[in-house]
Amino acid sequence: MSKTERGIALVTGASSGIGLVTAQALRRDGYRVFGTSRKPMPDTPDGITMLACDVINDASVQNVVDEVLSRAGRIDLLVNNAGLGLLGGAEESSVAQVQALFDVNLFGVIRMTNAVLPSMRRRSKGRIINIGSILGLIPAPYAAHYSAAKHAIEGYSESLDHEVRAFNIRVSVIEPAFVRTVFDQNGIKPDSILNEYDGARADLDALLRDVMPKADLPEVVAAVVVKAATDARPRRRYTSGKAAQQISILRRFAPAEIFDKSLRKQFRLPV
Repeated sequence: MSKTERGIALVTGASSGIGLVTAQALRRDGYRVFGTSRKPMPDTPDGITMLACDVINDASVQNVVDEVLSRAGRIDLLVNNAGLGLLGGAEESSVAQVQALFDVNLFGVIRMTNAVLPSMRRRSKGRIINIGSILGLIPAPYAAHYSAAKHAIEGYSESLDHEVRAFNIRVSVIEPAFVRTVFDQNGIKPDSILNEYDGARADLDALLRDVMPKADLPEVVAAVVVKAATDARPRRRYTSGKAAQQISILRRFAPAEIFDKSLRKQFRLPV
């Protein structure tokens, strides 16, 4: 298949960061790419068609899928990238705030997936790639709710992959570690901040200031997405970047006590 015949891709959260760079990488690889953003925005100069979509709204999700099918006739690849960050002590967020986070980071993925699956099943062909996180595999102090949503993405993606293989559809999850975007700056703040966590919050801010300038570029994640989209035998999980690979290996092979100490040092917690 030539690069001009890769297929039709739909990428959520494509206005900036990982989503935009991924959409651009898929376009260069030969896909016709539709990207989504919460607010209307013009098509990109490099040929990405931008459509408005709010992944927490059932009608908005169905409308954008119908629009792509109307324009292109099919969807070969869905990349679920839209998401929110939330950093803070677990008890600093109300249940309502956590529900709002899950509505985007988990249920938004499920809405988009449910909307594209019927057309993929009819054609007996499709790929779904969910942008997860290495925090979907490990504990994440002061990111408990974000980590919980990413753990859920892991379980959902792997289970769904087993279900839809009968229709020649594959599902993969991408697991980056820290990525050099404004994602951490654009995350939502806890709605019930407690003074007891001021010290931990300062330490976490210092950690991010140290780590983010050295983090992977979004292009690293985008390259892994392209690989997952085009592999003849796609895997259910793809780690992205050296840090994520090292953490994954440590999690798998290190004794629990050693991994626990390593994690606490990473997050600058008392060992």
